[in-house]
Amino acid sequence: MWLYLVVLLGLWNILRLFRERKVVSHLQDKHVFITGCDSGFGNLLARQLDRRGMRVLAACLTENGAEELRSKTSDRLETVILDVTKTESIVAATQWVKEHVGNRGLWGLVNNAGISISLGPSGWLNKEDFAKVLDVNLLGMIEVTLSMLSLVRKARGRVVNVSSVMGRVSFPGSVPYNISKCGVEAFSDSLRRELSYFGVKVAIIEPGVFKTALSSSDRLSSNMNMVWDQASSEVKEIYGENFLASYLSMLKSLDQKCNEDLSLVTDCMEHALTSCHPRTRYSAGWDAKLFYLPMSYLPTFLVDAMIYWTSIKPAKAL
Repeated sequence: MWLYLVVLLGLWNILRLFRERKVVSHLQDKHVFITGCDSGFGNLLARQLDRRGMRVLAACLTENGAEELRSKTSDRLETVILDVTKTESIVAATQWVKEHVGNRGLWGLVNNAGISISLGPSGWLNKEDFAKVLDVNLLGMIEVTLSMLSLVRKARGRVVNVSSVMGRVSFPGSVPYNISKCGVEAFSDSLRRELSYFGVKVAIIEPGVFKTALSSSDRLSSNMNMVWDQASSEVKEIYGENFLASYLSMLKSLDQKCNEDLSLVTDCMEHALTSCHPRTRYSAGWDAKLFYLPMSYLPTFLVDAMIYWTSIKPAKAL
């Protein structure tokens, strides 16, 4: 019985590998719009697709980021300035994309822009702290998608949304970020089912912990200190200075723990854009595959216990 199951599983993996290797034709004629190309995953993906001959439309937040990207790519790559939190910026970028793609439509939309700020327990934060993260990571992504949707539908193309392992397992200390990525997961699932009637495929990228500007220990530590400073005296008494010091020490060690090979993520993005049979979800990084993904399937009480016993405790914890 077990032998039959092993054989069937092996055959299924061989079939899936064969299906996933089939590449879409005429890639050189297809346009891909990527947000968040100043650095990190978006920047690397833009250069990667440009080397493959695709027509990359790269959205950067700053002109410096756009100039630096253009200096490292071919003349095919075009850049535009985009702030995903501003409707007028999204409208202007959409019109710019329409002028570039014409009647062919937009083959690929990669929602990569994101931030990770407002670190600390929920009790340290206020509504504005949550809103800043959600405006970029979730609401901005949704507005960009809705604005570009007709162009993607025309091309029967792809939408690739960058989520996170935090969209599967919510850890204390980064609650606004976790909420935003859970929202990305839900929006992407709904969108995929809605757009399947039009031949559009939607993929979700779930990276583990990678070394980008988003995960810089100096920036995260500075942000946490700022959040601590705005917390009430009652909150500071409950958590204590030792809690903050321990958390900052943990953040400083983050740089050594982060995976520096960003291509593990961008290869997933590229596959989602170029394969005839892309996956629904991509777990990027061994920590995502072997720790966070299995953890997301465990019973809730077990995950709660694991986090309770391994996390930093407040001064006045029971």
